[in-house]
Amino acid sequence: MHLSKKVCILVAGAVMMFVQSPAQKKQFTMAEATNGMATTLATKGIKGASWQPGTDNFWQVEKKDSVDTWTYTDFSKEGKAEPVTVMQGTYPIKVTGIPALKWIAKDHAYFVNGKIVINGTFADDKWSWAKWTTLPDNADNVTVDKSNKIAWTIDNNLWMYDKNAVQVTAEKDKNIVSGKSVHRDEFGIDHGIFFSPGGNYLAYYRMDQSMVKDYPVVHWDTIPATVDLTKYPMAGGTSHEVTLCVYDPATKKTVVMKTGDAEKDHYLTSVTWSPDEAFIYIAILNRDQNHLWLNKYDAKTGEMVKTLFEETNPKYVHPMHSLTFIPGKNDEFIWWSERDGYDHLYLYNTDGKLVRQLTKGNWLVNELAGFNMKKKEVIITTSEESPLEKHVCKVSLESGRVERLDNGEGMHAAFCSEDGQYFLDVYSGTGTPKNSIIRATGHSFDKVLVKSADPLADYARAQIRNVTINVNTANGAMPLYGKLILPPDFDSTKKYPVIVYLYNGPNVQLIHNSFPESGNLWYEYMAQHGYIVFTMDGRGSSNRGLAFEQATFRHLGNIEMEDQLHGVDYLKSLPYVDAGRMGIHGWSYGGFMTTSLMLKHPGVFKCAVAGGPVMDWKMYEVMYTERYMDRPQDNPDGYADANLLDKVKNLKGKLLLIHGTNDNTVVWQHSVNFLKKCVDDGVQVDYFVYPGYEHNVRGKDRVHLMQKITDYFDQNLK
Repeated sequence: MHLSKKVCILVAGAVMMFVQSPAQKKQFTMAEATNGMATTLATKGIKGASWQPGTDNFWQVEKKDSVDTWTYTDFSKEGKAEPVTVMQGTYPIKVTGIPALKWIAKDHAYFVNGKIVINGTFADDKWSWAKWTTLPDNADNVTVDKSNKIAWTIDNNLWMYDKNAVQVTAEKDKNIVSGKSVHRDEFGIDHGIFFSPGGNYLAYYRMDQSMVKDYPVVHWDTIPATVDLTKYPMAGGTSHEVTLCVYDPATKKTVVMKTGDAEKDHYLTSVTWSPDEAFIYIAILNRDQNHLWLNKYDAKTGEMVKTLFEETNPKYVHPMHSLTFIPGKNDEFIWWSERDGYDHLYLYNTDGKLVRQLTKGNWLVNELAGFNMKKKEVIITTSEESPLEKHVCKVSLESGRVERLDNGEGMHAAFCSEDGQYFLDVYSGTGTPKNSIIRATGHSFDKVLVKSADPLADYARAQIRNVTINVNTANGAMPLYGKLILPPDFDSTKKYPVIVYLYNGPNVQLIHNSFPESGNLWYEYMAQHGYIVFTMDGRGSSNRGLAFEQATFRHLGNIEMEDQLHGVDYLKSLPYVDAGRMGIHGWSYGGFMTTSLMLKHPGVFKCAVAGGPVMDWKMYEVMYTERYMDRPQDNPDGYADANLLDKVKNLKGKLLLIHGTNDNTVVWQHSVNFLKKCVDDGVQVDYFVYPGYEHNVRGKDRVHLMQKITDYFDQNLK
């Protein structure tokens, strides 16, 4: 069926981003458009924010008499709260600026200055500082525990400090790695060191990569060039094997959790200690990622105690969170699950019995921010109001009643006090650069700490139109959300070239109600220079529920392209769009999508820029790829359809590929192989590499990248 018969388009009124004539306003420099929101054009917020444990004291770094200093406010006094200026004390070493406090206990904090850990005690509104220890120069993954123990890794081994440094592991084989993140940081895993609640034991991941093939990453900044042989398990190939170990500092002995030998390349996720330190919970996910077991293990013997429950899904189960025990309870915890189609919270006891589903509805829980046990409530953020916004709510642990706690449209983040009586609400939205407000979860009090001025007020801002495109699916009409970014001096009687920017892959959402309203100042830079920019989240992207995300299962690129072409049809329907001058740009998954559209739907776009693109999913990592595509041997048609290397001859128009030479996420070989096919097939493409960069180009060199992309569109669309 023709696309126009399947799509209904709704366009919200333009959001005008300026009040004076654009001629009176400045244009962004490329540096401002690229890095400005993190540097010179950053919104004003709270510096060094923290809640002091055991109190309702909110700490921040403020400027007093032109000097940065700590202040704290006791918000338990609510409307009578007054900031207290704190004496910094004398540091045992020279420090640059006021360090961020990392609390260990009520009157005990630390910070790290270089490799020196500084320990502090607080009394009578004054800090007393002492040198704690000096970390080795090559220490990594440093983890400081409230028990006053510190753990770190050196190369592939784990160390721990408790009055003295002790080497926990002494693996000679560099392919046996302890204490580091595993499974290539999938499943929400971002660390490999787990102190027990009382600090009496140290659990850690142990990863055996010896069975995984070496992959060369070449460093070109030496003569001759050098090679790092990294372990990169590719889809369908041999993956690494992971176990979880527990080290007892008192006995110097280590116990391995008996997670099973039947399927050694399974995934160990959601590692959680019981509050009494007697047990460890591990969610084991099979290699196919469609069956999960939440298991309980005896921390002293490693024996499995029981399986609390199982979760299955015909496509995939995607655990992303550890268990969260209810404060003060050893026998109840919160589990995150998408079992009803949306990410929600479930209250379980440690026998594996479901007490109740805490949240429910066609929306997601985004974060669990804290607890107010006095009121038996959990503080969360959700997409209940809109998938384009995030709001702070409290949920009754007894009834499941959900109540919103914030005010103002936009994207809210909550930072809770230890007792959950108060939280720092930081949010932005249309017309709101950033507000930082302390709120009481009982609605009795709120205080604006910082209301940021608009750092972009002096610039000629783009006009933003929010777009909703309804597409027909097997489950009925599905709204897709996008933004149309128009020039500041937009004239509907003129024809403009258009750039489509996209990602449209799993775990990413581009369209939010946040500041800047466009979502990216580079879009506005292009609008200032005579372009229209369009961006939209199609099916497969995040924050819309399991059915929306899983629509792409086993056929990455197809449904997403169909949705993006609905967006193209919308653009072509606009009288001020020059359909003969359309370009497209994306990075990573967006680079895969950009190249796919150029090869599978040639002629739609006159030119394209694809950064760090996947060209053949058989060359991407096991965990991510097999979740969404299954193994190549089980889904040969899906992999063949998504493979772009055999579709090079279809190219029409201009294509620029960009890749970092040290990319260890989407390895450089993807685009190199594509170039070889271009040579074999007599197809001309443009190409640029960034020496020494991994999967993205950041910092000052990103300005060079965005200038190159801009120049390419100028050369081919203007």
